[in-house]
Amino acid sequence: MAKTEELSFGYLLNDVTLLFRKHFDRRAVKFGLTRAQWRATKMLYYREGMRQNELAESLEMEPIAVGRVIDRLQAAGFVERRPDPRDRRAWRLYVTAQAHDVVDDMERIARVLRGEATRGIEYDELKQALEVIGRIKENLQALDATEPPPAGQP
Repeated sequence: MAKTEELSFGYLLNDVTLLFRKHFDRRAVKFGLTRAQWRATKMLYYREGMRQNELAESLEMEPIAVGRVIDRLQAAGFVERRPDPRDRRAWRLYVTAQAHDVVDDMERIARVLRGEATRGIEYDELKQALEVIGRIKENLQALDATEPPPAGQP
């Protein structure tokens, strides 16, 4: 009897992700944002007022790298820093009207691409597949709590 652990799916998931990113990036190049800048802008669009360290944690990036991303987004007019009213050493991050327009356009690109990628797939089929992938993700995240990190890593 076949076992689920004998079915290899990691490469397929990676290939799907890479192909989706490639096609998205080709369509979104006109906005002049890197993928990291786009992810940060989108996160702030939905969760305005985050602190930089919160954004770094949400994006699973180092705070210094996120700082550079925010510096570029601020210089390009997509993000603004405002003082944190509860901590004078901290800044809160907000998107500008320019960012709202770009996020709306990029969401349309993503929606169209999702439609193209799921052509011929029924809603219930996709919903079930996503539920299974979500459970796989949960299983892998649970390993973080039970496995010690490799030597030399936090």
